[in-house]
Amino acid sequence: MAQTTKYHAKWLAALFLLGSIAACQSTASRTEASTADQAFSCQIKPENREDMPDKVIKTDEEWKSKLTPLQFEVTRNKGTERAFTGKYYNHKGKGIYTCACCGNELFTSNEKYDSGTGWPSFWKPVDNDKIEIKKDFSYGMTRVEVLCKRCGAHLGHVFEDGPEPTGLRYCINSVSLDFEAANAEKEK
Repeated sequence: MAQTTKYHAKWLAALFLLGSIAACQSTASRTEASTADQAFSCQIKPENREDMPDKVIKTDEEWKSKLTPLQFEVTRNKGTERAFTGKYYNHKGKGIYTCACCGNELFTSNEKYDSGTGWPSFWKPVDNDKIEIKKDFSYGMTRVEVLCKRCGAHLGHVFEDGPEPTGLRYCINSVSLDFEAANAEKEK
């Protein structure tokens, strides 16, 4: 019985992986050439932040002194905050969402939408050069992790079930973010 269960688990994992590859291929085929550089990439990107001249590198002790325990757990140890608990999941302010660790501008309120998942969701980043994506095989799943390219902070994950024009949902932890209100919002 135990061997049968192991066999079924491996078979299901293989099906899930094949489905993920097929989904990546369908996304690539529906992406127009003019937006190819902004499209979701299913390729694993190496952890190489040397192309960002103002990259931030700190020790764990330095991060712990700057961040709350939950921020440290999520951004440095790849944790996840509970759904519907973060300060930005239902936030309606106008402005820029920045990395809580280094201040890198990541997302704008114009690209934020209510995905119903309980986490802040965006259909695109400010600039693809501000984030890094890579395969995440944790917890027996295959997902695509989103990191801050400037400091390597874990932000969340990106999924292919978002609205057009990108079809992407950047599902981001609130504790990974800070918010800078637009000038009109600051004056209110």
